[in-house]
Amino acid sequence: MDLPASALESVLAAAVESRVFPGAVAACGRSDGPDRVVARGRLTYEPGAPATRPDTLYDLASLTKVVVTTTLVAQLAEQGRLSLDEPVSRHLPDLRATLGEAVTVGHLLDHSSGLPAHLPLYLDTRGAAGFRQRLAGVALEAPPGTRAAYSDLGFLALGLVVERLAGGTLDVLARERVLGPLGLRDTVFCPPAEWRGRIAPTELCPWRGRLLQGEVHDENAFALGGVAPHAGLFGTAGDLARFARCLLNGGGLDGARLLQPATLALFTRRTQRPPGSSRALGWDTPSGEASSAGSRLSPRAFGHTGFTGTSLWVDPEAGLYVLLLSNRVHPSREGGLDAIRSVRRAVADASVEVLGRERGGPAPQPARR
Repeated sequence: MDLPASALESVLAAAVESRVFPGAVAACGRSDGPDRVVARGRLTYEPGAPATRPDTLYDLASLTKVVVTTTLVAQLAEQGRLSLDEPVSRHLPDLRATLGEAVTVGHLLDHSSGLPAHLPLYLDTRGAAGFRQRLAGVALEAPPGTRAAYSDLGFLALGLVVERLAGGTLDVLARERVLGPLGLRDTVFCPPAEWRGRIAPTELCPWRGRLLQGEVHDENAFALGGVAPHAGLFGTAGDLARFARCLLNGGGLDGARLLQPATLALFTRRTQRPPGSSRALGWDTPSGEASSAGSRLSPRAFGHTGFTGTSLWVDPEAGLYVLLLSNRVHPSREGGLDAIRSVRRAVADASVEVLGRERGGPAPQPARR
């Protein structure tokens, strides 16, 4: 359902005009719907490029971490098949030299493991076996629990834990345990070639020497074949809205249950490890004026962002969600981080205003933190 002219529409129009991205889709709503969706701009900056539509697919980048990997870990914890406080090396003994006995599943989830933030493994490594071997040789940069450093490497290890315990590959597990039950038919790893016309291109990639369209932007995920626990998922605003409404409903939607409410509450609450960190288990929480959550979501909100220009926030206290899908890395990732951060905040604030006015009340005031 398209939203009439509104503050949300104005935010996207201004961002397209300022070339923050060639086009974007924003959506907001409540647990019982309907979803409010705005699509503005085009898939690229080329004259006559196809217009962005509500059903345009975007590279979700690190939203993969929360939609797929965190959800699968939470399900395993709920089933008693893993403990957040147990050493990761209990499940991955070949990584004991790297992780020792001190790095726990919880440390990987809240990015306090001490692992490096990123390594360009893709330059000389291909496939799951190669990545696993390289992870086994990585050294911690800090004692576990003492530093918060957002790390793709931690999620690479989490993916190995999930696949070992659940007995399947990440893409199959995602389809069977998360995407399929919710009916998210437009959310996939490695989209089929016939979908290409619906997919927003990302970068003219210097390393691969081509424009990426329907091919994962993250290089390490590409080297893993397009299926990775930290990136690789493509999806639409409509599908992400269903996922968000599931979370607003305590982990269930339309007869499908991904998680129990208590599990969801545990994973979306700050761990305070180390003290002052905004991280929850897999998720992030509002962190002040610079947060992509904006200024009007409650402190109980939880969300995540993706490097390609995506973000998703869910606020159970206010009973609403807000999401933004864009290809801000087109045609290049250089620069633009401050601009997309500003747009994310503006989209969140505008969504709260739109949903507040639809209920007939005054525009919501900024949340106290």
